Amino acid sequence: QVQLVESGGGSVQAGGSLRLSCAASGYTYNRNLMGWFRQAPGLEREGVAAFYTDNGKTYYADSVKGRSTISQDNAKNTLYLQMHSLQLEDTAVYCCAFSYALVPWHLPTGYTYWGQGTQVTVSS
Repeated sequence: QVQLVESGGGSVQAGGSLRLSCAASGYTYNRNLMGWFRQAPGLEREGVAAFYTDNGKTYYADSVKGRSTISQDNAKNTLYLQMHSLQLEDTAVYCCAFSYALVPWHLPTGYTYWGQGTQVTVSS
């Protein structure tokens, strides 16, 4: 059973930065897909970024491209999402997700395991 625990959320002023962490445990195969999703009140869950561990490729939503970086520390079994130049529209609950299948990264239905999420609030 894969377990995911996010941390690093909080309140930040517009223009600031945050680094989210997702500690993963319980997985037994290193060829997988890990992603970050977010959901704001009243909106659908949105894929933010993803990392395919088989080839190291990363993908980003257009809304965060150029100001976010997804990375993985294998030694710590931790996935990170570094975000800069945060905007009011980035306010959401951010969740990390895991899939053993190499599915299209932006589709939440392709992920089997989800963390509880961490709140990010950006204020003016």
